[in-house]
Amino acid sequence: MARVSVLGVVVLENPSPFSSPLRFQVQFECGEALPHDLEWKIIYVGSAESEEYDQVLDSVLVGPVPAGRHMFVFEANAPNPGLIPESDAVGVTVILITCTYLGQEFIRIGYYVNNEYMDPELRENPPIKPDFSQLQRNILASNPRVTRFHINWDGPRDQMDNIENVDPEQDGFLSPNCAYIKGLAPSMGLQPENSMDCM
Repeated sequence: MARVSVLGVVVLENPSPFSSPLRFQVQFECGEALPHDLEWKIIYVGSAESEEYDQVLDSVLVGPVPAGRHMFVFEANAPNPGLIPESDAVGVTVILITCTYLGQEFIRIGYYVNNEYMDPELRENPPIKPDFSQLQRNILASNPRVTRFHINWDGPRDQMDNIENVDPEQDGFLSPNCAYIKGLAPSMGLQPENSMDCM
């Protein structure tokens, strides 16, 4: 059984200009005290074609965490436009909030994001090179995709000894059974069995 339950995430200041910081209010509950840190990350998926365009916008360590309910506001700077392929700048993409414990990801919350021009003229005739200063970011906050993973909350002994050397990005952020988020596939009915539509 999971020792941490995410009770809710509120997307703050949404919609916003593309260059505005992203802010999420996260509420979670610990069934028992956790002696090690929880690592939270905000990841912007720059392109559905390749993980190389994913940007970790921020990561924060929270802990040790006593038992009970907790809440914090997680803020990150906007994605770096220079790292987003021009063909993927306008339209739908994904923002992920992940949390790991002892180097093991146990929850991933995915939001669809629509980046569009507010000016009707730019919408009709978009510039060849995206003008990020004119884009608005709208996070579809009402329909998050939540995926939970079973982990060893005590951690393998060798993993606990080397926890500082764990690189959670090594295997990528999305497991094969969650490719529907990465590829933005239309058949959203196919989900991992440990997944939920919303919180």
